[in-house]
Amino acid sequence: MAKKRPQTKAGKQQLAGKQQIEDGEIPVVGAREPCPCGSGRRYKACHGRAAAQAVTELVARPFEGLAGECDWVALRELVPAATVELTLRGGLPEGVPSVTLATVLPMAWPALRRDDGSVLLGLQNDTPSGDLSRDLADTLRQALDAEPGSPVTARRAPADGPRLQDVLGPDAAFEPVVHSGFEFWVPDSENATPEVTASLERANEAAIPTARLSGVEAAYWCETPEKNHLRWVMPHPEEQLLDALARLHAAGTSSLGEGTRLVGSFRAHGLMVPVWDLPSAMGAAECEKPAVEFAERLAAALASDAPLTAEERRARGGLTNRQVTLS
Repeated sequence: MAKKRPQTKAGKQQLAGKQQIEDGEIPVVGAREPCPCGSGRRYKACHGRAAAQAVTELVARPFEGLAGECDWVALRELVPAATVELTLRGGLPEGVPSVTLATVLPMAWPALRRDDGSVLLGLQNDTPSGDLSRDLADTLRQALDAEPGSPVTARRAPADGPRLQDVLGPDAAFEPVVHSGFEFWVPDSENATPEVTASLERANEAAIPTARLSGVEAAYWCETPEKNHLRWVMPHPEEQLLDALARLHAAGTSSLGEGTRLVGSFRAHGLMVPVWDLPSAMGAAECEKPAVEFAERLAAALASDAPLTAEERRARGGLTNRQVTLS
């Protein structure tokens, strides 16, 4: 029987490094540096492959399973200024009076721990991985641990870190409050410094007037110089929703009243967002009743399983051609 070769120092380092990685304790190294497992290969050609794939793999519906998924999408992609009070699983930590989701924060900060200990979490920020939910959960955890009065900077979230679905209360309501401006950035905007006041004025001037309808879920009216729009995030499977919209469009019942028309849709975070053009005189209040009536017609069209007619197929093709993917 052959003698067992004594383990070399390099061999011991390789085994120790491999065990370190298997235990999840991966030192931060550059892509071209030696892999910490001790294999002798560069990190990007060894364990870096799996790490890179975990970081870049796209999660098509990052808010799936959260209360108010459609509103999460709307606040991420469509609404300039809005906030939502968040409920954490297990309650708020000591010294944190509240956690608030905000569409945008000053200086595009990912999050902010205010002087009073409360936390603001920014939603409309670039994230380093393909899982927006995991990135936001990591940013939230950083903010909860930050010193009061400190902003949080972006970082790469651990590939096995928790997601929003793990850290938010599963049964809590998600109730967006749409603001006309960004005064929620500072607790006392009337007594803010001239620099802060100027920054707020610039942000407010760029914000498109927006309102959330109360009679239906996740429908947002907005005002633009030429015409107004209604953008409605819907939870239905895309193919089923396209069929239903095509049925209504072919029947001439896809509008929200005189002077309005369904012009197409966005695709954002795995959900469809139909868009209507509205007359400039049609405000959010005037959309309420037509939207409720449309929701009833849509429910009936969604329930139909009859094959599409030739006219309905043409309508579906037109709607499909006018889709734009946001994310």
